[in-house]
Amino acid sequence: MIAAEPKSRRRYFRLRNSGKWFLLSLLVGIAAGLGGVVFQAAGQVVVHFVLQPYAGFSPGEAASEHPIFGHAAVTDLSIPWLIAVLTVGGLASGLLVYTFAPEAEGHGTDGAIDAFHNRRGNIPGRVAVVKTIASAITLGTAGSGGREGPIAQIGAATASQLGRALKLSARDRRVLLAAGMGAGVGAIFRAPLAGALFAGEILYRDADLESDVIVPAAIASIVSYSVYGLFLPKDLCFQHVFGDLSEYTTHSLGELLPYAILALVLSLVAVFYIKCFYGIHKLFAMLPGPKHIRPAIGAALAGLVAAGLYYACGQNK
Repeated sequence: MIAAEPKSRRRYFRLRNSGKWFLLSLLVGIAAGLGGVVFQAAGQVVVHFVLQPYAGFSPGEAASEHPIFGHAAVTDLSIPWLIAVLTVGGLASGLLVYTFAPEAEGHGTDGAIDAFHNRRGNIPGRVAVVKTIASAITLGTAGSGGREGPIAQIGAATASQLGRALKLSARDRRVLLAAGMGAGVGAIFRAPLAGALFAGEILYRDADLESDVIVPAAIASIVSYSVYGLFLPKDLCFQHVFGDLSEYTTHSLGELLPYAILALVLSLVAVFYIKCFYGIHKLFAMLPGPKHIRPAIGAALAGLVAAGLYYACGQNK
């Protein structure tokens, strides 16, 4: 029979473990916040020096974002040059990824989840660098994509490298990796609570939650958001992302009914979108030839679709 451990010793180990995770989460948050700043700035650099001068177009920034170059949203748009820039951007991104870090293939979230479940929380350090540059090129040349997947993988890769440098166990590396995912998302979207919940629920297909991840991810997300906010003007740092809409108040429960209906509709649209997304992904995987050129083909097709919509909507003025 094992003798009971003294309460003082149990309390000591609890505090030591809590302190360890607080420090690890703090370090992950700082790294993810800085990663978000670099990623956001890199995309704007590509827009300013490539997309705007060659295609005559700049998508601009959202109202709550901070453009470092202050360019106008739309200038002298040239559709042929836009398609050319898109294609070259896709080719450059493909060459970078498949030459230096094939693990960075895809939108990013799937790669981080795969590392959590199947690679003992290990992601090569080069993934963070390559993913940052390749995604900045894709988004900066008006490629069809978003920031969630790339920043999730960037944060995960950074956290994984920290775990390896500190010689953490496989379990601790996996928790740290998930916290890095949440910290990246929480920073770049300025939503630390959402980042923490994202880290816990994105890891599983079903409605499961990785409870061990929530607290480290919450700490890391708050820290990453704070670090990211240091590089924003003070009037934007804590500004409501949705502006005046954030002050909307309800007067009766009946006003919530349209939102419930909208949620159901969007759920169906999301399922349809996911099926289409992965269906097209499978089609591209079957294409002959080197993988390096597939992003260029996809970017060119996206440009043609955008051009068709542009002219169909009567914007060719």
